[in-house]
Amino acid sequence: MAYPWILTVTWPVDMDNGDYPLIKPGPYWKKFKANFCEFTAVLIQQCQYSILYDSYLMDTVISLLTGLADSRVRAFRHTSTLAAVKLLTALVRVNLNLDVSKCNAQRLYQVEKNRISVKRTNQRLDQLERKRKEYEQKPLEIENMMNAIFKGTFLQRYRDVIPEIRAVCIEELGSWMKMYPDTFLNDSYLKYIGWMLYDKQPEVRLKCLLGLQGIYDKKELVSKMDLFTSRFKDRIVSMTLDKDHEVAVQAMKLLMLMSQNCEDALSSEDCETLFQFVYTTHRPLAVAAGEFLYKRLLSYQGTEEEVPPKRRGKFGANTCYIRKLITFFLDSELHKHVTYLVDSLWDWAGSLLKDWECMTTLLLETAEEELSDAQESALIEIILVTVREAAEGHPPVGRGAAKKILSAKEKKIQLEDCTKITEHFIVVLPQLLAKYSADAEKVANLLQIPQYYDLDVYSTGRLEKHVDALLSVVKAIVAEHSDMDVLEACSRTYYVLCNEELAIHKMADLARTQLMDELVDKLNKLLDDSWHEGEGFCTDEEGVCRIYSTLRRIAAFHNAHNLTKWNLYGKTSKLLVFEMEYGSLPVQMILPALQCTYFALLWQLASVVERSSSKETLLALNRELRFFCQICACYLSHKDQDLSEKAFMILCDLLMIVSHQSSLDDEAVGVLPNASLQSKMLLFIQDHVFMEEKEEIKDLTEEEEREKESYKLNDLHRRRSLLAAYCKLIVFTVVEMSAAAEIYKHYMKTYNDFGDIIKETLSRTRHNNKIQSARTLILCLQQLFQKHTETHGSTNSMDSSFTNIKELARRFSLTFGWDQVKSRESVAMIHKEGIEFAFQGAAGVEGKCLPPNLNFLLIISEFSNKLLKPDKRLVYSYLKRYITEPASCRGDEWHPLVWYRNSLLANEDEENSVISSLREWSPTSRSKTSSFKRKLSNGSLPETSHTETTNKTPDFLCTPELTAAAGKSRKKLKSQDTSFQECLPFFCPVGLSRRHSEDMIKAEDFSAEDVGEEVDVVGADQVCDGVYQPCTWPTGADQSLETTHPHPCYTGSRWRGQIKGGRAGQSGLAEEKEGPVLLAAAEAVGTVDSDYAAD
Repeated sequence: MAYPWILTVTWPVDMDNGDYPLIKPGPYWKKFKANFCEFTAVLIQQCQYSILYDSYLMDTVISLLTGLADSRVRAFRHTSTLAAVKLLTALVRVNLNLDVSKCNAQRLYQVEKNRISVKRTNQRLDQLERKRKEYEQKPLEIENMMNAIFKGTFLQRYRDVIPEIRAVCIEELGSWMKMYPDTFLNDSYLKYIGWMLYDKQPEVRLKCLLGLQGIYDKKELVSKMDLFTSRFKDRIVSMTLDKDHEVAVQAMKLLMLMSQNCEDALSSEDCETLFQFVYTTHRPLAVAAGEFLYKRLLSYQGTEEEVPPKRRGKFGANTCYIRKLITFFLDSELHKHVTYLVDSLWDWAGSLLKDWECMTTLLLETAEEELSDAQESALIEIILVTVREAAEGHPPVGRGAAKKILSAKEKKIQLEDCTKITEHFIVVLPQLLAKYSADAEKVANLLQIPQYYDLDVYSTGRLEKHVDALLSVVKAIVAEHSDMDVLEACSRTYYVLCNEELAIHKMADLARTQLMDELVDKLNKLLDDSWHEGEGFCTDEEGVCRIYSTLRRIAAFHNAHNLTKWNLYGKTSKLLVFEMEYGSLPVQMILPALQCTYFALLWQLASVVERSSSKETLLALNRELRFFCQICACYLSHKDQDLSEKAFMILCDLLMIVSHQSSLDDEAVGVLPNASLQSKMLLFIQDHVFMEEKEEIKDLTEEEEREKESYKLNDLHRRRSLLAAYCKLIVFTVVEMSAAAEIYKHYMKTYNDFGDIIKETLSRTRHNNKIQSARTLILCLQQLFQKHTETHGSTNSMDSSFTNIKELARRFSLTFGWDQVKSRESVAMIHKEGIEFAFQGAAGVEGKCLPPNLNFLLIISEFSNKLLKPDKRLVYSYLKRYITEPASCRGDEWHPLVWYRNSLLANEDEENSVISSLREWSPTSRSKTSSFKRKLSNGSLPETSHTETTNKTPDFLCTPELTAAAGKSRKKLKSQDTSFQECLPFFCPVGLSRRHSEDMIKAEDFSAEDVGEEVDVVGADQVCDGVYQPCTWPTGADQSLETTHPHPCYTGSRWRGQIKGGRAGQSGLAEEKEGPVLLAAAEAVGTVDSDYAAD
């Protein structure tokens, strides 16, 4: 036998290697797998008449496959298992063919035996007898082969550690049961599928469900599944909640088959549970649940003659099913989810859901069983949703990433449905509006139907008379209702009908003009009666209500219609100014007045943008916009919460719109918020979004608990809307990016409520300006640290507030992701600003006293792992410039400095000997980072001794162990220490005192010989256009945090030329008075781009 030798010679290979043909991706290997499976089937098929029973070939093959299936090598085990189960499948087919042949031979034998003795031949009879016995013997041999494969391979491998092998076994077992139920469809085999329903891998569970579907789909096989159904039904029901969507969908389909073919397999509780899946957001599962609901509850299996007579006639045959659908919707108590219910049933109950004639007849006609008010509301909502689904042709929000692309056939059906909707509701809708005109909820839903009309049908079908009927009913509804949903639906209906491309737009425009004339005249009369000279605005409660309702109607129409010719701005702004000065007007009247003023300004702005206007017009509009912003800013502190929040939302939207128009057109009106307005808006966010939660009241009833939860959800939605509106201003640079620091402070505390908004704001601002975004993060941490020091002292680093700041810094560092090259400038800026902040207050004392903000180094150490290895060395060298007396940096109080230093040197090869515990830093000879050739004015390069350099610039030094380890891996970084470190923008502040600063480097120039071949220019992943880009801050070191401006990594042609040519360009000498070290580093970087120099 060859297979033991194969196992022996392949034993040293990687046994868990996943690179073998059966699991390789790509069409070629998929075809190979299919051909491999086909080969086993063809082999058995070709050998089924003789060779299959020679007791050699199959015994050898089965022994080989069984032996390989026990191999520890994954490739052998998987391949042999697949071959073995496919071999068994082929043997099952052979056995089925033998059964057919056996039956035929038995029949021929009986026919020959029953012949009369004269015509019967013994030779023929003996031949048939031998053939019959042969067919009886062969299945026994096949059964033995099948048992050998099943026991030798399946029973060992269906529990294999590799899920692909388990899936292969279960998939083939399901096919054996379906093909050969007499042998395999019994409880001794079904138990394996039942057990594997609990498998951890979704692939295996899916194969189990698919195999069971093939069994439950055949009624003749279901009778053998009673015990299995009773044992594993609950498990299958629970699998509809599987985390894998495909498993859940197939479980739902299996339960539908069980419900159809197994009587009483599912209880009423099970069905009610499964019905609720029509509301799930995953559309395939919802559609499967919709099919289950339709076939279980809404479909009719009998003939049309069996329909009860009372359901026929004018109400139609679908009446009873529509009633059932309404009842199901109301019983589910998810009234806002009817859109999802209709979408789930759309593929299966399309004809029922498109029977609008039957639905409207139920609403208009009097039936024996009249609909209740709740049923009428539900039916109207169903009508609206079905009309929208038919007209738009795509699933609702949340059940698809984008709008569905319709095929030609689907578009044709959509057009036919739109025509059908229009022809039916043109006549019926006015009647429905007239009947339910007093019910605001029903009217608001019905008035949305005209949006989905094919309005050309009015003219092509000569149905203009129905336009007048609709407009008259809508006008009456406007006069009767003051609910904003109803008024906005009426306004939208007028907007649709007033489209200038329609033949009926003149009729609709005339009706709209008449309606607005009446409303404006009524408002003018009410305001004239309320304004009194010397007394101001004075009216009774009834007058306030009339003004309020009229303003609401006008505001609803002003949103979608240009009402500039009625000059509403002057009237409403007068009310706002009076309230701002005296504060005596009712809030319910100020809200619609504020909206009307806002819409009036937007329509003026739109007219200015669409066509060129004079300079005087632009200046006048600019004044009006600024004045309105002042009004809104005043209302931010109003005692009424609804009014203040409405003013804030309007102000945010207006600033966004105006800033967008200003970016498109230089001559457009531009209104940017000043510092005072920005501070007011930020204070509003802090008071209304990040306010402290009230203490919860205990011992509440169930109803009070539900009301409380509903209030909390609505309040959270309101606060999220306010925060999102403000964050948009930050993202689009309408307000200063530094304002985001106040938002970032609440990132940890309010992560569950606002974490997604804050993260998106951080991501967008970083995309806009990486450097400024980094400064905002460090500003946030600095402000929190200063607040901590004011409360707990500067040396307390064990308090929970300091721990929270450190955790916030860690969260900020995680937002930079894995691409260190992409974020290197931002992270370097954080370290630079953090080091400068940590050593504030150390100037003038030569570092002998402890800097008050030294603990801040512990916070910025969270960003050290985001630095590239070369940048860590540069940050480390920048840190050393702040320690002028290394010998004095001893003791526990300097632990933050040691911690931060070790975080920078953690990954350095030469710093492996650094220990994290505190130890004494003895002064040693200074690193070679300052050993440069100085270029004097006469061009000579005098040598400077190492001792002289050390004496001139004492620095932050390493331990002796560290120095010894450093010599082992200095080769590649020898030149980099001298050139690259001086080019990074870690400039020491001018205010920091240094001894012998007058002897420092004035300017630096490198030649190709100075650089040499040992320079390690980082790597290919840190270059741009093939050129290495250092992170630089070309700003002055004496600039404070508030005054510095962001500058990107300098990638000008001069720097590129220096790197490519192997030398640094000549740089002019700077004035010694400005700080030699700062100017030397600045000159080494190069000239700043003019765009950033202007900053």
